[in-house]
Amino acid sequence: MDATDRAEQSGASQNFGTAGLAPMARPSRITRILMGVVAWAERLNLRYSKVGNPPVYDPATFPWVKEVEKDWRLIRAELDRVLLRQSELPSFQEISADVRTISTDNHWKTFFLVGFGVKSEQNIRQCPDTWRILQRIPGLKTAMFSIFEPGKHLPAHRGPYNGVLRFHLGLIVPEPREKIAIRVDRQVCHWEEGRALVFDDAYEHEAWNHSDRTRVVLFVDFVKPLRFPASLVNWLLMNIAVFTPFIREGLDNHKAWEKRFYAEAEALRNR
Repeated sequence: MDATDRAEQSGASQNFGTAGLAPMARPSRITRILMGVVAWAERLNLRYSKVGNPPVYDPATFPWVKEVEKDWRLIRAELDRVLLRQSELPSFQEISADVRTISTDNHWKTFFLVGFGVKSEQNIRQCPDTWRILQRIPGLKTAMFSIFEPGKHLPAHRGPYNGVLRFHLGLIVPEPREKIAIRVDRQVCHWEEGRALVFDDAYEHEAWNHSDRTRVVLFVDFVKPLRFPASLVNWLLMNIAVFTPFIREGLDNHKAWEKRFYAEAEALRNR
């Protein structure tokens, strides 16, 4: 089986949040139609990719990567301030119910700046340098600090759709690095502080932090560079996706958390 075949197996069953369905649940007719459309779009994306379809990319494929890497210490400084309230940050599954299929503990924390193109204005105000640097990434859709606390192991899974690629920038990577890694398809990669990792999360992947300290990366999804007509279909699906129930629920969950988080900060200031 070649790389394209394996990528294609990411399949409609995982797309736009339907991975969260119970194994025996029969999806609704509308969901089945959407799954079929997305599966067709994924085949187009494989065929019309401008950058090929490997599981893990050479970062040099994307000229903007070096521009982001060079300012990583500015991002790290803003992360350090965010982590002063690490215990109050939400677990990923508190924001996105779909994540409960792969994570149910409280050891994967998040701090979103933008999700599916929708900004978290208050979080952005806490990280202005990070937000400015993120503007260098063409097709930016989602950006957050992804915080793996000690002992976290995310089991093998596939992402929802191959129309985006994933960028990780190492910000806090404890030693020994051998205990902290991500496997994408058959390739095991280790994060490094200030260095980028770019991969296609439509391939099966898993990640772990078997150290006794927290690992943090800047986690970004950006639109995969595609030729026409896949580029048009991808644009349409990306813009439709934000109106699907599971994404709307995630955005609402984040808005509710954000309101509580900053209300508590304001109350502390006024004591």
